[in-house]
This record gives sequence, C-alpha cells and structure tokens, in this order.
Amino acid sequence: MQMIEGQYTEADGRYAIVVGRFNQFVVDSLVEGAVDALVRHGVDEDNITVIRVPGAYEIPLAAQAVAEKGDVDAIIALGAVIRGSTPHFDYVAGESASGLNKVQMDTGVPCAFGVLTVDTIEQAIERAGTKAGNKGADAALVAIEMVSVLRQISERDTVGSADGFTAPPSARSDHSGALSMGALRLSADSGGRHVSGRS
Repeated sequence: MQMIEGQYTEADGRYAIVVGRFNQFVVDSLVEGAVDALVRHGVDEDNITVIRVPGAYEIPLAAQAVAEKGDVDAIIALGAVIRGSTPHFDYVAGESASGLNKVQMDTGVPCAFGVLTVDTIEQAIERAGTKAGNKGADAALVAIEMVSVLRQISERDTVGSADGFTAPPSARSDHSGALSMGALRLSADSGGRHVSGRS
C-alpha cells in the first residue's frame, strides 16, 4: 500500500495571501498568523506576497488572477464576514467560498480557505489569535500541506497502482493533460504487469 500525506517539513514554495480588507481589525491578526506560520515552517519572506482587496466577495477574482499567472504554489484566502441583520452575509460568505473552490479546481493551485464566517464580532476575535486559535495560521498550514501532497502526486511513477501498472513519462499524458490510453500497451514479465509506451 502506498501512502501520500502532506509534510510540513517541505514547506518551501511561493505563497500568495489574498486578504479581504473589510473588518480589518480582525483580518490583520489573521495575516500576521499566516505569515508567522509560513516563516516558522521555512518559507522565505521574499516568497510571500500579500494582496489586499476590498472584501471577501472580491477575493476569488484576485485569487484567480494570481493562480492563472502561474507563479505561486498556493493561495491563502483571509477575510472576515460577520453576520448582520440582512441576508448580505449569506451571499458574501457563500460566493467567496464557492468562488475560491472554483479557482483551485480550474487552475490546480490550492486555495486555503481562511475566511471567517461568524455570527458575532466576539466569535471573529476568538478566531483571530485568542482562545480559538488563529485561523490565518491554520489556513497557512493547510496551504503548506496541500503543496506537499500535490508535489508528491506529481512525482509518482505509477498510474493505476492498485493494478501494478507503471507508466513511463512519455506515455502518461497527451496534449490535453489526460492519460492517453491509446499510447499504452501491456507487457508481462516475471515481476508482474507493466505499462509501456507503444513502439
């Protein structure tokens, strides 16, 4: 059995922190927590970029622009949406979360969700470095772990490992990035079944 799990000791990479400025008195603490967590795990401060946007609703668009540029390994989204007396909270919180998920699925760049969605100011403060920890730091750790996991997956030499198939680099994908089954054939040897490129 093969096991892939993120390692915090392999945190080196380029990280963008996209920050919704609204409720800044809370958000600044989240940013401090995220930067501190990254640096403590070996990330050079020169490889951390902080991008500020008006609020949580605008975070996905900025994250998409950063991800599409292709020069970061992970994005950390930070913000604070506090419920009020209108449905505004539900629209902002929901669209921020779904937008960030779409960015990471479309681009392959992990987006760690560190946007607080809380009912009260007190709950936000508790999650920005007091008794409930710092969710900015937590999001940074998620980003580190996902970078490690994706690197390990990309470096694997096996495809369909449960069947014991091994694909050489030339046969793993076509121009669309999908596995090209037509370029593979099976051959048998004493070690089991292996996949090799069609000659």
